[in-house]
Amino acid sequence: MMHAHLIVQGRVQGVGFRATAQQIAGKYNITGWVRNQSDGSVEIEAEGSDKNLESFIQAMKKGPSTFAKVENVKVEKSEQEQGFQSFEVKY
Repeated sequence: MMHAHLIVQGRVQGVGFRATAQQIAGKYNITGWVRNQSDGSVEIEAEGSDKNLESFIQAMKKGPSTFAKVENVKVEKSEQEQGFQSFEVKY
């Protein structure tokens, strides 16, 4: 299991990004959370198998919805798990 912290920048708020990220997390069996940041970015904490986590990260880089426009994704990976049980949208 791997852990990743992502900061997604671009047009990623008000476009269904968090809900779509949650759906994609379910598809790849990813646990963690997603939330909007005050600077207009979206923050994601995600855990899963190395292969599934990489697929999830690639989907986030592409932009999970047609209205989102991802300009930059900062990714920090580690092997230090947080032990999330599900993938939640935080408000």
